[in-house]
Amino acid sequence: MTEPPSGPSENGSSAESVAADLPVIELVHPMPGFPAHRRFALVRLDEDGVLCALRSLDDPDLRFLVVPPHAFFPEYAPVIDDATASELGVTRAEDVLLLSVLTAGPSLADTTANLLAPVLVNTHTQRACQVVLDDPALSTHTPLVA
Repeated sequence: MTEPPSGPSENGSSAESVAADLPVIELVHPMPGFPAHRRFALVRLDEDGVLCALRSLDDPDLRFLVVPPHAFFPEYAPVIDDATASELGVTRAEDVLLLSVLTAGPSLADTTANLLAPVLVNTHTQRACQVVLDDPALSTHTPLVA
């Protein structure tokens, strides 16, 4: 499969703008370290829908801060393998919402994004997973701003 879209689609929207419209997201595999959590809601935390939280529906205290990586890393273009695309039921790259998990620091300058293991969401089926990419150039702690 090719890389997810980085910009607006033909109808003028982008995968990033879909975030507020997704119902319950079902992880096909739990996030590493959280085996009991598979059902999440994607909650918009800012007006622009850039900063979101993946909030566990089984434990309201568990949430992951996420952003669409293209908002901060326009050149980021992970290649998703066919097995993962098939598992999520993805047939078109345009149907993938790509998210990076953040590690919040005391300030924005200290906040990092996990580009090595993005979260992929099929916007039609709401099936998702976190994928660890095989790319030594990517990091789990990439500074969000330079």
